[in-house]
This record gives sequence, structure tokens and C-alpha cells, in this order.
Amino acid sequence: MDITFHYPPELLSLLIDAIPVLCRSKDDTLLFFKGAGVSERLLSDLRTQLRLDRSKVNKYQITRTVLTRLNERGEGTLRERRDVIRRVVEFDDFSSCWESDRLKAQGLVTQIQKLIGVKDSFTRMKDERERERRDNIAKREAELQEIQQRRETLESLKRELYALFGETNPHVRGKKLEGVLNRLFEASSISVRKAFTVVGAQGEGIVEQIDGVIELDGRLYFFEMKWWRDPVGVPEISQHMMRVFLRAEAQAIVISASQYTAAAVSECSHALSQKVVTLCTLEEIVMVLDRNVDLAAFLRRKVQSTIMDRDPFPQFSIE
Repeated sequence: MDITFHYPPELLSLLIDAIPVLCRSKDDTLLFFKGAGVSERLLSDLRTQLRLDRSKVNKYQITRTVLTRLNERGEGTLRERRDVIRRVVEFDDFSSCWESDRLKAQGLVTQIQKLIGVKDSFTRMKDERERERRDNIAKREAELQEIQQRRETLESLKRELYALFGETNPHVRGKKLEGVLNRLFEASSISVRKAFTVVGAQGEGIVEQIDGVIELDGRLYFFEMKWWRDPVGVPEISQHMMRVFLRAEAQAIVISASQYTAAAVSECSHALSQKVVTLCTLEEIVMVLDRNVDLAAFLRRKVQSTIMDRDPFPQFSIE
């Protein structure tokens, strides 16, 4: 808590000792508080008492009474308490004090300045810790909100993907699958370039149609999506592999709703000496969604198994 909000005992005691020696007279003491913005209603009875019988009250009693009243009023007199401290710690002309009080006044002001400095340091440290705590809470809340939004997005994508199994129009189904997978990549923090075409430089029109490109661990993977009834064979795989072979550093990922022929898998195996071609099934993608597995981690494991085991169609449990 700010020490000016409520004077702690050690500060109150030092102020009660210091203010009387900074002021030459009882009237000067009241004037000191008046200058700090203390309202007349807190001073009027003391002023009346001085007028009736000055001998019955001294500067220390005046100071203690006023400071106690300020302390008891909490937030209502916060400004006045701050001004009292400011006037004391900024006091630098001790020639106005009684000569016998000057050294004492200087010593008390110095003690108060040090105390204020120490207290303010603790207050700043406490405030900093509180800010850090609030920042951490806000950061954690943002992370939880992001996790919740991602979970809701994945649930929505899961429902959309399941619905595709009831779509009978192959063209509509293929376009919708393309959109679902692109958004699934994005929700999994995988950079994706959506479907695009390549036009020939000699006016040949469209020479390539690319389903999409993703970036995984700094490498580009051209991906192809197939939703056929029969297993994907060599001609379809070869067509996609040719796109990859024509691009330096590019790799390939194929996702199929059906299985792959043994010849297609063998063809991809032969290509591994030059290009990574990883084969996946739509069933695996569904399992990734069902079991809340990170898609990027799944694809990374697929690619690593392809490279290390020279197996373009690695099979492993998804957990």
C-alpha cells in the first residue's frame, strides 16, 4: 500500500517530531498544515484553543492531532497527506527554524527522506510484482482463450469433414475437402498457400493445378488430395511427383480417401533418393482430429519416418 495512503507508525512518529521544529510558532504550525491543503474544519478547534489559551496546547500536540485526523480519514484526505510529506522532504531552508532546532530539524528531515525512499522502493517492487502477476494472468487467459478458440475451430472442421462422407457429388466433395484441409492446416499453425494454377509462358493456358503448398520446419511440401473409390495408382502419383521434381527443394505429401496400390508405394520408394514423397490417408486425418493430436506433429512424424525408414507410407498408432 502507498505509505501516503495511511502513515505507518514509524513515519507518523518522525513527522510528529519534525514538523514542530520546522515551524517557529504554534501559528506557523497551523499555517504549515494550511499550506498542505488541510481544510479549516480540521484546524478550526485548534485555532480557537490557541486564541483562548495558548498555554494549554503546544506544537507537538497540534501536529499529532492534525496528522491523526488526516490518517483516520483514509482516502478522503490522501492529497493532504501527500502534500504534508512533500513539504517536509522538500524542506531545505533551515534558517527559518530556531537556531537550537536546526540540526535536529535537518536530521529528522533526512531520516524521513530515507524512510520515504525505502518505502517507495518496496512499493515500486510490490507494484512491479503485481503488474507482472497481472500480465501473467492476462497472458494465461489469452492462451486459454486461444486454446478454446482452436478447440472450437477443430470441432467445427471435424463436423464439416464428417459431413463430406455424405456428399455424392465428387466435384463438390473435392472442393469442400480442399477448403476443410486448408483451414485445418491454418488452425494447426501450418503456413499454407491454397490451391493455385500455373499458366504456361508461351500461351499454353493452365499447365498445372496445385491443390496447395504447406511449410513444415522450413521446407515446402506440395500436397495433393484424392477422394476416389479405388486405390490411387502410379499414374496419379507420378503426375504429382513430376510437379515436385521440377521444383528445387520441394517435397510432396499426398492425402487420399482410399488406399494406395502397391505399385504406387513402390514408385514413391524409388523416388526417395531424390525427393521425399509422403503418403497419408484421409482416415489418418480423421483420427488426428478425433484424438486431438497436433496435425503438424503428425505430419512431421510421417515425413521423418519416410526419410529414416525409406518408407513413403509409414503406419503407426495415432495417440
